Amino acid sequence: MTADSANTTDTTHATDTTYDPHATYEKLLALLDERGAAYRVIEHAPEGATEAVSALRGHEPAQAAKCIIAMVKIGKKEKRFALVVVPGHKRIDLAAVKALYGGTYVSFASPETAEELAGSPSGTILPFSFDERLDLFVDPGLLVHEEFYFNAARLDRSLALSAKDYVSIAEPRVEPVSTD
Repeated sequence: MTADSANTTDTTHATDTTYDPHATYEKLLALLDERGAAYRVIEHAPEGATEAVSALRGHEPAQAAKCIIAMVKIGKKEKRFALVVVPGHKRIDLAAVKALYGGTYVSFASPETAEELAGSPSGTILPFSFDERLDLFVDPGLLVHEEFYFNAARLDRSLALSAKDYVSIAEPRVEPVSTD
């Protein structure tokens, strides 16, 4: 998949902008295993919509991590990308994300840019950043649960992950970034 140059920063990869969701999935599991994280793999019918996949996994949407990539312009020439993780029953608060950067404009990243930065298709974006261009923010409302759920770079496989282990491993910036 080729990234749209208007939606990337100056630090884009020089030639290859393809991604491999299987490699992203394996990278995540290797990281979690290396760090001794408490997690479970859940196989289910292919689904990326939060409400529907939460039903398949057998939990409330509030325990699902909805992962969205936003693009924030800071002045006229600089743009940053934020991986924003909110509880599944909430929406991303774009104004809050813009304020965190002191930005002048915020929007959702294009699907192509989001998928390149995340290393997986929309609907399967992980609550982890494996790309240095992607800042990670998580809403504190997700972390009130002992564990939370997310599609793991695949539509047919999810993880239930300890919130405590997630914070320790992913080291997200915890900020109120959701709204009803």
